[in-house]
Amino acid sequence: MGSWETFLIDTRTDWSTSTIEGTAKLAEFASSLSIADIPTHVVERAVDLYVDWAGSAFSGARHRAIVAIDDFAKEMGPDQGRSEVLISGRMTSPYFAAFVNAAASHVSEQDDVHNGSVFHPGAVVFPAGLAIAQHCNASGTEFLTACVAGYETGIRIGEYLGLPHYKIFHTTGTAGALAAAAVAGRLLKLDSQQMLNALGSAGTQAAGLWEFLKDAADSKQLHTANAAGNGVIAASLAARGFTGAKQILEGEKGMAAGMSSNCALEKISTGLGVRWGLAETSFKYHASCRHTHPAADALLELMLENYLNTEDIEHVTAHVHQAALDVLGSVTFPTTVHQAKFSMPATLALIAIHRRAGMAEFDGILENERARSFMNRIDMAFDPEVEKKYPASWIGKVSVTLKDGTVLRHRVAEPKGDPGNTLTRDEIEEKAGRLAEYGGVLDADRWAQVSRTLWSVASSDGIGPLLV
Repeated sequence: MGSWETFLIDTRTDWSTSTIEGTAKLAEFASSLSIADIPTHVVERAVDLYVDWAGSAFSGARHRAIVAIDDFAKEMGPDQGRSEVLISGRMTSPYFAAFVNAAASHVSEQDDVHNGSVFHPGAVVFPAGLAIAQHCNASGTEFLTACVAGYETGIRIGEYLGLPHYKIFHTTGTAGALAAAAVAGRLLKLDSQQMLNALGSAGTQAAGLWEFLKDAADSKQLHTANAAGNGVIAASLAARGFTGAKQILEGEKGMAAGMSSNCALEKISTGLGVRWGLAETSFKYHASCRHTHPAADALLELMLENYLNTEDIEHVTAHVHQAALDVLGSVTFPTTVHQAKFSMPATLALIAIHRRAGMAEFDGILENERARSFMNRIDMAFDPEVEKKYPASWIGKVSVTLKDGTVLRHRVAEPKGDPGNTLTRDEIEEKAGRLAEYGGVLDADRWAQVSRTLWSVASSDGIGPLLV
């Protein structure tokens, strides 16, 4: 890939010269984006995120909610096709492959996240993109170009809808539907008007509410499944002449009017094709809600630097932004493993006891009396500095009171996995392999074979099944 940068610099499209705004601007961008427009480092990061996503997708295979979704897809969908359900290797239609793979890749809570939009792009973009790419036998460069289009579309929409939207709506389910339509539409070679129709049809289906957290419900996986599947539907219908709302984002009765407030169109258009949201996307190191990660890293560093163990600690306060209180505040003592991943006390208890909060640690948390006891010593407090920097930066701050009354404080500027504290390719490989093996679909040797295919996607002449 290194040779692309020199060859392609002067051929990149300048979208800033276009006078088109709003939804139409994204449609123009997504439909006309080419590999020549994308800087080398962005393409390479897309490959990193693809490998990272695959690990999460394989990891969901044994989860009860994913088994239910896959059983539904088996009953309702075709038992043949060119698109692959990763948790089983079963071939089906693009819609049902995207539906299952998107659900599976979001359940372990280790899929990627873009901080500024509070959006998990990989869980919706790659399932829709892989399903359509396999169906069409698209090349690796076509696939990566489309995925970049999907990331940029979803991130811009997430930023446009903003934090008032995120307070009630799960942005990955809402903006994710349009991101999935963009990746699918690009692979289907939609022109700008067809892409606009696809975005309109995706936006009118966009949904996902946070209320599920209070009940430990499975809805979060349905959010990603529907977003990816509905994006495939919207793009496929647009290819057949089906029309959609032309101003689904900014219209008088569009998404901004119904789902947010004070949305500014410049968040969609400024720097489009110059500033790459995909390159800003973070990897998730802990197997929990991203809102827990900054404090988890701060607590871990403090304990390691001061040689502390849980018996030394009387109390921990995580200093957080308001969105963390909104999302995590309803879960203190979890009743399910997945709900524990949205609990600050649960996550910090695992960090304190095990020095990590991975899949295995969460699996045992409901029976871990030591962890459940330590949860009583953890709370959250609103912090003005953390709030001011959020969502562009997710600062981690903790105050730890020791049994002898000493108070220690620690601050982390960037959680592990953020662009300024990113994972190396070796760390991505190790993380994805561990997750893939956890799902039970692949052993270490089988993952090594799949991994080689994933890492070499850019040179692929045609995207075929991974489990061959």
